[in-house]
Amino acid sequence: MQYRKAGESGLKLPVISLGLWHNFGDSAPLERSRDILLNAFDNGVTHFDLANNYGPAYGSAEVNFGKIMASDLRPHRDEMVISTKAGYDMWPGPYGDGGSRKYLMASLDQSLKRMGLEYVDIFYSHRYDPETPIEETMQALVDIVRSGKALYAGISNYPQEKAIQAYRYLEDRDVHCILHQGRYNMLVRKAESEGILDCTAEAGTGYIAFSPLAQGLLTDRYFNGIPEDSRASVNHFLKKDSITDNLVATLKKLDAIAAGRRQTLSQMALAWILKDTRVTSVIIGASSVSQLLTNLEAESCLEFTKEELLEIDGILHDGGCL
Repeated sequence: MQYRKAGESGLKLPVISLGLWHNFGDSAPLERSRDILLNAFDNGVTHFDLANNYGPAYGSAEVNFGKIMASDLRPHRDEMVISTKAGYDMWPGPYGDGGSRKYLMASLDQSLKRMGLEYVDIFYSHRYDPETPIEETMQALVDIVRSGKALYAGISNYPQEKAIQAYRYLEDRDVHCILHQGRYNMLVRKAESEGILDCTAEAGTGYIAFSPLAQGLLTDRYFNGIPEDSRASVNHFLKKDSITDNLVATLKKLDAIAAGRRQTLSQMALAWILKDTRVTSVIIGASSVSQLLTNLEAESCLEFTKEELLEIDGILHDGGCL
């Protein structure tokens, strides 16, 4: 596994991290989750990304991760980077959502209990909350780091203007924003067009990409229709009507380039993000060990020729994706 520094910090992350969003809650067999986590760690994935409401049900991914930590990974705690977040809906009432100091601090305490940890390595404000002064949210992150409950602070899903405010507030209080987490893939390139990658680099902050495979679109999964067990089949985040004939044709053209590189489409999609050294890591999900291992092979070939990049952009432009 290759590792990259998170911005200008001393912390290195694997170029491919494992996210526990959908496949590690109560709907998944614990033994399967354990196999995926242990195989990831054995292959150099040292960063595991969670959030308070990952599941389903809310909190169950952290509970299950805590069980696997206790049974298998506890002796390796200092070889791991564990992150969690708060910002979206978690519990009923006015204090279980948003960016208030009360919510962030209470949520982190609950997360630590669920995982059986004394601290997390990175704690994120999961989203910008327009109803809370950004100073309140950032000061909560400052105080969390100073309390020792998190070693580093990060932000996720912040628009550029608010991200810059967050970086400055934290930096002025000697708590550097180590990572900005955002959606980025071949089909969703706002991190480029809205200047997020530029401003993270200028701030000395690392960028970590989630949804690098566009909810499974950047694979061969939808080449021949919508499988019954797929996310699109239940309209969960990925909607059936978004998978058009034109999109599938575009994906098949990209797949042909990947084949010429001796990669799968998913491997090429991950490598395409990581070609940019401003990106510290990509966060993948996994529903099986074989899927995990296939995607981890992406890090063995991260270089692209100018011709390949031009051809990829041309395909995406012609397909209406750019």
